[in-house]
Amino acid sequence: MPVEFVGGLFPRNQLNPFGAYGQAPDLTYLRDLARAHEHAGFDRVLIANGGADPIFLAAYAAAHTDKLGFMIAHRPGLTPPTVAARAFATLDHTTGGRVRLHAITGFAAEPEHGETLVDKTERYARADEYLEIIRRSWTSSDPFDFAGKYYQVKGAFLPVKPLSKPYVPISVGGSSDAAYHVAVKHADLYALWAEPLADTAARIAKLHVIAAEHGVCAPRDSLSVRLIIGETEELAWAKARRIEAALRASHAAGSRGGDRGQSGGGQRQLAFARQAERFDRALFLGTSTAIGGGTDSTSLVGTPDTIVAALLDYYDLGVTTFLNRGYDPYPDAVDYGRYVISAVRDAVRQRDDEAAIRLRA
Repeated sequence: MPVEFVGGLFPRNQLNPFGAYGQAPDLTYLRDLARAHEHAGFDRVLIANGGADPIFLAAYAAAHTDKLGFMIAHRPGLTPPTVAARAFATLDHTTGGRVRLHAITGFAAEPEHGETLVDKTERYARADEYLEIIRRSWTSSDPFDFAGKYYQVKGAFLPVKPLSKPYVPISVGGSSDAAYHVAVKHADLYALWAEPLADTAARIAKLHVIAAEHGVCAPRDSLSVRLIIGETEELAWAKARRIEAALRASHAAGSRGGDRGQSGGGQRQLAFARQAERFDRALFLGTSTAIGGGTDSTSLVGTPDTIVAALLDYYDLGVTTFLNRGYDPYPDAVDYGRYVISAVRDAVRQRDDEAAIRLRA
């Protein structure tokens, strides 16, 4: 099956992922980084939710690119679902169908935005209703009513349907059981952070079990992992240690801007790190522990050949989308295109060809 590569579109050149959205956007950098990803062969870029509004950042970047897609992080519950449906449908038209809604329910409430729903299970239940209303807004040819626990709408109707059919694609991330249930009901892509291979396989298997319980096909799987590439293994690991030290110093200086706890995925990262610093072929937990866990902060470290082989290990488990953001975003995007993306795609095509030959034999 063909693979998809997703990069990260940052509004500023920033090492620490927690600080990347804390300042006004540098539009020249944003434009250049988007073009670098497009030229490198990325299919999409993720725009995280924080700082400047990701929908407007995507609209700006789309105006300066031709085919790059945008995976826009969106927090269910902070905007009325019918309003969000209109915004994404409009952006889907103005970008020529280059939009994906990435639903992030979050491990904590955001009281600074007026959110008071503290219980995470309830936030996922609210997200379930939210995405149901959005999808119906995108597809219903007639006004509809919805009466749920968290949302009630009457006569909802969106006259401008998305350009993408049947609707704007949706992805969902999260580590809790509630996240799996929301994902199989509404998403075509489920986003995982990189973990040891055996644990990733178990999570993918669980997703398929829950999809079967709902009587639907499981969504495809996305894996988020940073790539740290060196000309030799020694140079790659030296680079990883420098990045780890810089992240640790930045985190200690308080760039995270407050700590309200840890997500389930972040807790898993820290638990793995207590077992070992390195796993499998190239997985490194040091970049995650340096910032206290959380976000897509685990890394694959090594030469291009090692990185490609490590990504293929996850492909063999069922991962078909790789979300690879760099710690030095612009040159990393160029290097990923030069050394990784085409090599992984070539290897996948060869595997698919060999599988087809075996089926005909």
